[in-house]
Amino acid sequence: MKNLAVPATISIFSIIIIYLALDIETSPPMIVGDSMQPRSFPIFLMVLNLVLAALLIWQGFSEEPKKWAPLNKTTIGSFVLFPLFYVLTTYIDILIGLAVVLSLMSFFWGERRIWVAAAVGLITPAALFFLFNYVLSIRFPRGMVTNIFYG
Repeated sequence: MKNLAVPATISIFSIIIIYLALDIETSPPMIVGDSMQPRSFPIFLMVLNLVLAALLIWQGFSEEPKKWAPLNKTTIGSFVLFPLFYVLTTYIDILIGLAVVLSLMSFFWGERRIWVAAAVGLITPAALFFLFNYVLSIRFPRGMVTNIFYG
């Protein structure tokens, strides 16, 4: 029965999100064009969750569960970065939040070269910004860095 707790929770959550996503209004074709409706993406993700939960159930019954290892410094450090990311993205800027958290996460996960952690922290947010801004035409929320770029 312990093997069903996590997949059941994931399944219930996914079904609730699918139900809520069905209430999202459809956009007229002149706004969306040939792309997906706003409700399609969350539904797609939750169906993928349901498939993965089914695989988790199958895996739980096909092999004996392993004993859980205690939480290590990497896991605890990653958990601590979530509230830091929230505070930085909410009150300062999403790009600064990404840069700081990605750099620190590199250290928590074992990277000891400062220049590699800095490169991850600078290149990844910059690449995401240009991808979303120029390729997908999606603007980031206003913040310190985005205000400079957007004017």
